[in-house]
Amino acid sequence: MADEESTGTVLVALFANLAIAVAKIVAGLIGGSSAMLAEGAHSVADTTNQVFLLTSLRLSRKAPDDTHPFGYGKERFFWSLLAAIGIFVSGAVFSIYQGVHSLLSGESEAAGYLLSYGVLFVSFLAEGTSWLKAVRQLRGEAREAERGVLEHVRLSSDPTVKTVFSEDTAALVGLVLAALGLGLHQLTGRAYWDAAAAIAIGVLLAVVAYLLGRDTKEMLIGEAAPAPVRDGIRAELADHPEVDRVLDVRTMLLGPEALLVAARLDMDDDLGAAEVEDSTDEIAAGLQRRFPQVREVYLDVTSRGKDGQVAETTPAARSTSSSSPRPMR
Repeated sequence: MADEESTGTVLVALFANLAIAVAKIVAGLIGGSSAMLAEGAHSVADTTNQVFLLTSLRLSRKAPDDTHPFGYGKERFFWSLLAAIGIFVSGAVFSIYQGVHSLLSGESEAAGYLLSYGVLFVSFLAEGTSWLKAVRQLRGEAREAERGVLEHVRLSSDPTVKTVFSEDTAALVGLVLAALGLGLHQLTGRAYWDAAAAIAIGVLLAVVAYLLGRDTKEMLIGEAAPAPVRDGIRAELADHPEVDRVLDVRTMLLGPEALLVAARLDMDDDLGAAEVEDSTDEIAAGLQRRFPQVREVYLDVTSRGKDGQVAETTPAARSTSSSSPRPMR
């Protein structure tokens, strides 16, 4: 359900950005506004990024195989990283270039103000619709995770809706900047207001691209589950009477909806081999019941000698898969 909702959110953003990208570029070319052209580049970048995100959603659904035994969930992270790069290259760089070029060339002619204002107004409505769709999804996910929306945006491992939300927020702010630059240019006749708005839009996009790229990079290179989830996993493992001590717990995101857990357990020395096997199976099953996002569980069982030191043992690993994974919260 979360995957289908993310697809719907991306599609709304795609059609909204595609329509307004054309309108902004036409208005910018007719009116000669650097800010409008910067906004046009912004929308082109956003439209391209929605294609990236849709591609990631499709590829991440592929079933695990011999070459990718843990599945293709990290496709979501890779394509979201490309989206962040797209925001920077297609949006930020062009916008800043357009603003600097306008300042250095001293261009001051502008026309078609009414057309530009109309396009900005319609664009605000379209971007606002997409933004509200993303916010509704984030609110639902945050409610399930029992935390605020902004905290959820920061901690969520789903890069798709996070990217759409960030893009649309930046788009709404960018539209306000473009309107201010255009209005001040019209009132004062000074082209630098329009150019400054284009540069400000570029800086805004650069910041958004950096933040999205930083978060996605962490997930792509093997980020662990959030601290509350790690603490909960450790507590769940320690809650079993067969476990004397949880020596180590390591987690890694396999995708927005998948988590790998590897733990080293010191178990009761009185347990026989068959009892250890049954206990580890039950521990893994109990962990997945409490944390449905856990796809893979590997348990390394150790024992202690008479001196209390951990003895080297052959790992007793268990791997199980969850049939109803959920996004990391």
